[in-house]
Amino acid sequence: MPHALSMPAPGLQAIILCGPGSSFPTFTTNPDENPKALIPIANRPMVWYPIDFCYRMGISRITLVAPPSSAPAINTALNTNPHLTSLPLPKPDLLAPKDLDQNTGTAQIFRLPEVREVITGDFIVLPCDLVCELGGEALLEAWMVKEACLGDATSGNDEPSEKGGLGVWYETKGETIIKGEETDFIATSPLEPGPVPPPKSAILSHLSKLVYSVPTDTLKDITEQKKSLPVRHAMIRAHPRLRLLSSHRDAHIYIFPEWVLDMINRNEHMDSIGEDVIGWWAKAGWQNGLGEKLGLRDVFDKPSPANADDSVLLENVPQQDGRGSGRLSTTWTSNLRETFREEVAGSESKLVAPSVLAYIHPKPKEGSQAPLLRRVDTAPLLLSVSLQIAKLEAIDTAGRESSSPFAHQSKVAYHEGIASKTTVTRPDCLLAENVTVEEKCSIKECVVGANCHIKQGAKLTRCLLMDGVVVGKGCKLTGCILGRRSEIGEDSILQDCEVQENLLVEPKTEDKNTKLMSSEGMEATEEEIQESFEEEAAVLHAETAGGLSLGS
Repeated sequence: MPHALSMPAPGLQAIILCGPGSSFPTFTTNPDENPKALIPIANRPMVWYPIDFCYRMGISRITLVAPPSSAPAINTALNTNPHLTSLPLPKPDLLAPKDLDQNTGTAQIFRLPEVREVITGDFIVLPCDLVCELGGEALLEAWMVKEACLGDATSGNDEPSEKGGLGVWYETKGETIIKGEETDFIATSPLEPGPVPPPKSAILSHLSKLVYSVPTDTLKDITEQKKSLPVRHAMIRAHPRLRLLSSHRDAHIYIFPEWVLDMINRNEHMDSIGEDVIGWWAKAGWQNGLGEKLGLRDVFDKPSPANADDSVLLENVPQQDGRGSGRLSTTWTSNLRETFREEVAGSESKLVAPSVLAYIHPKPKEGSQAPLLRRVDTAPLLLSVSLQIAKLEAIDTAGRESSSPFAHQSKVAYHEGIASKTTVTRPDCLLAENVTVEEKCSIKECVVGANCHIKQGAKLTRCLLMDGVVVGKGCKLTGCILGRRSEIGEDSILQDCEVQENLLVEPKTEDKNTKLMSSEGMEATEEEIQESFEEEAAVLHAETAGGLSLGS
């Protein structure tokens, strides 16, 4: 059910990172006016999807983090865009730290004082480009069962005394394969089986322990340099049953305990959450001494705040002396924790790093369809995911209760704008408000944004049109993405092209596999590519020198 609120997630808040959108050079040449977070996916602003995901999982305390230059545009959209204003209350907060710019790493963001001040407990981190049909409450439940229970703090020296984390990965080689999509190389180890096996349909059956994580491109560079795949014996000894995955991708959905902030703050070399924080943390579980180098002992020995409620996740506990309402009191759990610390104080107990759980989103079985889970951070993904959502049955035909959370109210929002002698394949199309389609047009498997005008005889197949686009008479467009308020001159033939916002394409233009941009936009893109290349080269050099590999 769209926008349905689950039971509130206890004590958790959400941080949604709204990045610069350098992977969308055609549509974010001016990231201040057109930030990535507002690029439309199936006619909704990109940031709508992670916000909706939070509300569906019961988290209503949501903070968007964006560069100050992009904040005005995002704030305006939060107050005026009908899709964002129709989301449940309370509205998300928008935070624009003064030292945050378009090049700040995702881990660096959590060292900024404004961000650290906002986070007051355990939290979930999401990217603004996440499209996740999966119910997040299942992820929270799995995390609470496996990592966030108080039992970890009382189980002795061989078990971690702090909560672990959880990340999400999905298969990129499924039914829809996007050429050039990034992947990560990860190694996982099975969890110890519980007394009662979980149902095969339960999310717990897809959980494992993350042992290693690195982008596949980085691993390829390492193996080419070393002429082999280096594997440390310590990892094999600790985890003899390894599962190696190279076609999965990190969804950048992370459930973190609050102590992770201290780990990031103590390690200034951590620039990226996915590559640095998760990568080093996973290795600390088996590489001797790494947890000490990361400062985890000092992090865990840090006194808990006096008002921290360690029992917030414990339910159905008998009342003690008339106190509480089914939960252990804060005083009781705090004393228990301190007793545990006193028992191990003075002894040279082995530091055991809390684990990172990995939820591996399953591939759909043949003939079935798994919930959509994808990051949308390139133009081909933008087109593919938008067209996939367009195929969802509308609420006005399927009913609200049985519809996908991403279903629109209607396939065609403005029926009066469609001429009688024209073809629109409604099962795989989505047309927004005030769209005008003239006679003799053919629109198949397309998403058309609000206020678009498609003139007589135009033929569109597998296209995405953002708001205010004008398509001239007799045009033939296939696999194209047209930016806001762009105009395609009549009798143009375009295939697999991207058109910059506000750009006029001359009549009778014929082009294929091209980014159609103004001269200013092309210059900006070339500069961004050069900067990106220099940054990646520097990161790769640092990682290779520091030994960020299976053998490090």
